[in-house]
Amino acid sequence: MEEANKVRLHGTWRSPYAKRVELALKLKGIAFEYVEEDLNNKSPSLIQFNPVYKKVPVLVHNGNPIAESLCIIEYIDETWKIGPRLLPQDPYRRAKVRFWASFIHQQLYETMLTVMKTAGEAQEKAINQLLEKLQVLEEGMQEFYPDEVPSITAQNMGILEILICCLLGPYKLQEQVLGIQIINPETTPRIFSWLTAINQVPLVKDSAPAEEKTLALLKFVRDIALKSSSA
Repeated sequence: MEEANKVRLHGTWRSPYAKRVELALKLKGIAFEYVEEDLNNKSPSLIQFNPVYKKVPVLVHNGNPIAESLCIIEYIDETWKIGPRLLPQDPYRRAKVRFWASFIHQQLYETMLTVMKTAGEAQEKAINQLLEKLQVLEEGMQEFYPDEVPSITAQNMGILEILICCLLGPYKLQEQVLGIQIINPETTPRIFSWLTAINQVPLVKDSAPAEEKTLALLKFVRDIALKSSSA
């Protein structure tokens, strides 16, 4: 890979936001160098390339850095015409996809994080909010997937599949750590079938961390949060 066309992703395996970009690059078939960052000891390159937030992910293409996962995914889709389109070309459908991408990014991610990091009444409230928002997404996805069992492959995965995969792909492990049911095939059958289909895509399987690694991370995040709240 010539330096002029070099693609480099700064991320960490623990970050669902970095995983979004990694999946987007792989779906597009773009060769890239991956730099695993230690967020407790951030590299000078990361601070240089993202001086505002000093966070991953950062994509560097032709020496130019792009931060924030949703911005990066759109950049990838607009820059490389190879592989599947991650957002529709039709302006109306593109706007609708952006709306739901924002909903998943802003609403579901934040609420899921609250569920992971709280207990008692606060967690109960967050769980109810999460289930309500999942019901909203269930109804919204009917427009994109009229059939309850969508056919998902590496050739038709888009930004919505990337986002929901990086949030709820390991939902069985999340349920195990939390001791609650998050994805109910009876109340949200479309989301259940959607996640099942996404998790069966070979590229997604190959990109996912080992289950024991993910399980240990989820337990660590929850334990640290609960200890901090009770201190």
